[in-house]
Amino acid sequence: QVQLVESGGGLVQAGGSLRLSCAASGRTFDRYAMGWFRQAPGKEREFVAAISWTGDSARYADSVKVRFTVSRDNAKSTVYLQMDDLTPEAPAVYYCVVSPSSRATAREAESIYWGRGTRVTVSS
Repeated sequence: QVQLVESGGGLVQAGGSLRLSCAASGRTFDRYAMGWFRQAPGKEREFVAAISWTGDSARYADSVKVRFTVSRDNAKSTVYLQMDDLTPEAPAVYYCVVSPSSRATAREAESIYWGRGTRVTVSS
């Protein structure tokens, strides 16, 4: 059974950092891109970042460019999202996904697997 398990969420002050992890089990995804989405209460889920299967290319939403860094360790079947200089905003749940592409793309409707999410709250 395929599972994606996110961790690392929590409460952090504005300007602080968090590192999210997503561990995959049940199969390997080293030929697939992986990505992160987030959803705040009352809002649509939005793309955050994606990383190619090799890890050598990444894409980011404009709102997180420079501040967030996505990376992966295929040997550990784990993808990470380093979030720096976090800004105060509504709590959001961050979801890890597996993309059918090998390139650094992730589209919500096309994502193959989803984790259950980890909640991030940034206080002012």
